[in-house]
Amino acid sequence: MADLPTHTIVFEILTRLPAKDVGRSKSVCKQWYALLSTQDFVRIHCSRSVVSSNQRVLLIDDLTCSVRPIISNNNYYGPSSIVTFPFHHQNNDVSILSHLNGLLCVCLNHTYELLLWNPTTTAFKRLSTPDSHGFYINNLDAIGLYVDADDDYKVLHIKRRSGVLGVYVYSREVDSWRNIPFITRQEYLSPHFNWSAGTFCGGTLYFTVCECWIGGTNVVICFDVNSEQFKEISFPPVPSNGMVQGVLVNVKNVLHMFASTGMFEMTIDLWTLQGDYWIKVLSCPPIPPISLSLWCDITHYVTNGNWFVKTKLGKLFTIEMDMKPFECFYPVSWFRGFKGAVFVQTIVSPSI
Repeated sequence: MADLPTHTIVFEILTRLPAKDVGRSKSVCKQWYALLSTQDFVRIHCSRSVVSSNQRVLLIDDLTCSVRPIISNNNYYGPSSIVTFPFHHQNNDVSILSHLNGLLCVCLNHTYELLLWNPTTTAFKRLSTPDSHGFYINNLDAIGLYVDADDDYKVLHIKRRSGVLGVYVYSREVDSWRNIPFITRQEYLSPHFNWSAGTFCGGTLYFTVCECWIGGTNVVICFDVNSEQFKEISFPPVPSNGMVQGVLVNVKNVLHMFASTGMFEMTIDLWTLQGDYWIKVLSCPPIPPISLSLWCDITHYVTNGNWFVKTKLGKLFTIEMDMKPFECFYPVSWFRGFKGAVFVQTIVSPSI
């Protein structure tokens, strides 16, 4: 240990500090400030921060926004701390569209503006431009947040408006938008299809694309973030005689899907993607009949080997399973009566 340079020892220690402690450490001296501001430090600190103990739940209601830790051994939240939005908003009209490595991509519903925001450091970046880029319309557009091989954080915006159908990419590094081709079936850009938010996994951004009626087409659209090419893969082989909903989640860099099917009773199967094919992991018993309005607000919560399925009104059922590597996650942004997201506390900046 005595042979290690002091700089190396300090670097190794600081990259293991919690994000808020890193922020405070920047005021120690000029050398530390310079070290903690480098992209190499941010990248390594982020890789060491993406663990379940650093997960936090951000909850937004009409009056407050709060952040709480997850207590994974009993499926509850810890004490909350109130968060003040660093940007102008109206009545907490902030929707969370995507999250990655501590960054949240959010929409201000009263102006339709997109922002990148780190709730741990409070830093944010507006993505809207005078030439109409960076404006999001709920239920029409789709958003995916990802990082490419050059460590550039980007936002993919599927824009679907009357007379305006296109795909745009925002780059944090160059702070600008550009149009890219959508080379797959153009019909998927029509309002008849419902696009999920993008889920980033293994260098690919995945979207579920489901036609808005019983027996309609259901596919998964894949966007390779380095080649910027789109392709289509099949949906898991679920019955198509009812409503179909697929919720994607990245579990330790392996893509999974909760596929819900049914009408008055619904079933949920958990699938994992191997290559371009889905393998069923487990099935659950039919859920007692619930209204379609609640169906869209189901939260899947996995922790300590138990799988919880909940709506805003409470828990529907629990399944015990021997899948400890799942730890805990929320693959949806609406739960327990709040808008929200689970994010990891990092020092990743919304801007360069």
